[in-house]
This record gives sequence, C-alpha cells and structure tokens, in this order.
Amino acid sequence: MAEKQRLAWLGTGRMGSSMARRLVDAGNDVTVWNRTTSKTQPLVDAGASVVENIADLAGTDVVFIMVSTPADLDQVVLGENGLLSGTELPSVVVDCSTVDVAASSRVRAALAERGVEFLASPISGNPHVVAEGEAVIAASGPRETFDRVEPYLRQIAKDAVWVADLEQARLVKICHNLYLGILVQALAEVTSLAEKSGVEREAFLRFLNSTVLATEWVRKRTPDLVAADWTPTFTTELLRKDFDLGLAIARSEEVPMPLASSTMQLIQSAIGHGHRTDDFLSLFELQTTSAGMTIR
Repeated sequence: MAEKQRLAWLGTGRMGSSMARRLVDAGNDVTVWNRTTSKTQPLVDAGASVVENIADLAGTDVVFIMVSTPADLDQVVLGENGLLSGTELPSVVVDCSTVDVAASSRVRAALAERGVEFLASPISGNPHVVAEGEAVIAASGPRETFDRVEPYLRQIAKDAVWVADLEQARLVKICHNLYLGILVQALAEVTSLAEKSGVEREAFLRFLNSTVLATEWVRKRTPDLVAADWTPTFTTELLRKDFDLGLAIARSEEVPMPLASSTMQLIQSAIGHGHRTDDFLSLFELQTTSAGMTIR
C-alpha cells in the first residue's frame, strides 16, 4: 500500500460494524455513517470518526458500503442525500452488500459518469466469522481497482478473490448463499431423522462433524443447533432475499434449480411460522414440527 488513504464506511449494522471494526483495528483512518447514528458508537469508541450526513464524507479516498437491499444501495449512493450529492467524491466505492446484478450495474454506471471507480465485493461470513478474520470476499470490477484496495480487503477478510471485471462477484455470492440454504435444510432433515429415530441430537452431530462430510461452518453452528438457539447471525428473511435473487438469475439463464426451489418454499414456510427475524438455522425447528416432533 503506497500511501495511507482516508476510508469511510456506510452501513453499520451487524455485518458492517464487524467489517469496519477490522479496518479501524488495523490502524486506518475510518469515518463511519449509519442511518441510525447511535449504532456507530461502538466504532467511535474504537477510534473511528462519525458523520451525520453522507455528503459530509467529502475528501474520503475509498468508501465501503454494507447495506441490506438494492433500495438501500440506491439510497446511499444515488439518493437525494446520497454519496453522489456531495461536492467532493471518493476515488473508489467498494460495495460489500449482497444485491442483484441490475442494482450493481446501475450504481456502477452512475459512479463512472462522475469518475468514481466501483468494486463489487460481497463477503462470505457472519459477524462472528468476520471478527475472527475468517471471512472471504469475492470481488469484481477493473483489475487495477481491485489491486488498489486489495490490502484493505485482506484486512477485513482472510482472502479476497478477484473473479472478473463487471458484476460477476454478485453471482458468486448469491450462488454461495443458495448452497448455504440447501446445506442447512439438508442438515435439518438428516438431524431430525436421526433424533426421531432415537439418536441424541448432540451425538449425531458429533459423529457427522468427525467424518469426511464435516464442514467448519456446521462445526461452528453445532452448539446453536443443539441448544435450539436461533439468535440471528443471518436471518431467514435475508436468506429469502438471496434465494429470490438466485432463482431469478436461474430463470434468466435457463438453469434448473430443483433443490434450491424446494428450499425456497421451506424458507417461506419458516417465515410464515414466525421465524422471519430468527437465524436461518431455525429451518431445523420447522423440520421437526413437520415431523411431529417437539424440539428440545
């Protein structure tokens, strides 16, 4: 990194705060903004600065964004009081949100008209994974833009993979989340079958986690599954959003997705049963209820 650049972070929810904190802890000059200013306080306590208006980020070199929806991305960049409303603009915008290709392309084009480089950089991992330095970023945009900000991406995540020069990173992240949802549903099904057949949940998961089929993610989430703790790391509603995006892409590309389509219906059912804001691991509770079990 040739010289230290002034960084900004828009969006300090659970994921945004965890990611921005890694930049702050790495010794960077970071200014943060969030729609609800009080949510920036932990970052301010750690050494970040805060602004009440996005336009006050004038003079920042690189702006990172982490918001929930395409509409949020439009608002913070293109909105009346968004990033492009400022008199001075950053050199680079790095968007780490999980949004659709159309929204990403729209923002990329608007920034390009004003001479601002754009990198789509969605991240794999929940806030705890990010805090532990185990997250992974997929990035797409001009290779020279990626090279410029890669040192910061590697402060946030253990790896940052450049995948292509336009919006392909969005597809990588959405495919990742489709796989994750299918994985959790498969885990819910086999675990409930073992448990209803008389095997203790903890014993079955201990066995599974010791086999060649084990994954680090399942190992980390096993205590939550054993305790039936659905404290959110990634909500069922957010997973539904990603399945909506992924299945829409599959339709446009004429790719059959039978497992993802079935899982989408179960995600919708979990939301209908009151798990909208629960962790998506609550698919296990829906599965046990369907099997006539009382979760313990």
